[in-house]
Amino acid sequence: MDSDAVDAATYARCLTDLGRLNRLTLTHRPTLRWLDRASRDLPRTTPIAILDVACGGGDLLRTIQRWADRSGRTVSLQGIDLNPRSAVVARAATTPAMAISYVTGDVFAYDPQPAPDFIVSSQFMHHLSDDEAVRFLRWLDAHAARGWYVADLRRHAVPYYGFRFLATAARWHPIVRSDGTISIARGFRPAELRRLVAAAGVPAEVSGHVPFRVGIGRIG
Repeated sequence: MDSDAVDAATYARCLTDLGRLNRLTLTHRPTLRWLDRASRDLPRTTPIAILDVACGGGDLLRTIQRWADRSGRTVSLQGIDLNPRSAVVARAATTPAMAISYVTGDVFAYDPQPAPDFIVSSQFMHHLSDDEAVRFLRWLDAHAARGWYVADLRRHAVPYYGFRFLATAARWHPIVRSDGTISIARGFRPAELRRLVAAAGVPAEVSGHVPFRVGIGRIG
């Protein structure tokens, strides 16, 4: 999907389809639950800065903004993505009332200042090699002031074949259908994440979530 051969209109449609998929499969629910726990001891009047790594079309950030509105919290949200077309699509889908900014860049070269309270990332780490994933976990631990959370896919036959049916029935773009099955095949099992956490040497907790999701997080 990130190939230069994919034109801007097709890329925008793919990100829109992925946003629909995320809503249908409750992709962001584990992240919101983690944010509930991570912010529990913070006064409602305390502003919270949150960075989303590999934000794509920004649907996680918009979901977090709605979470903050329901919770009576003030948030400052930023997304970073390597593909410059992501920011264009994300800005077009984000209302001016939402306190969300989007930047383009390589996360490993990014040094957010001041450090965000929380850093989140959804379905990005399975695109990385093991060495890159270890580096990413260390980057998160070095740059988040209060904690970080990584959400990703659990590798399993049920979502692999179920996604094919869902994507076909929903008439999502063929690129989304293809990339989706590849992503599920590249997903993680909890034991694999624990090995990556151990290799990174970060004090993080690995968790599993329904439906077929895994997460790594640290609070504090």
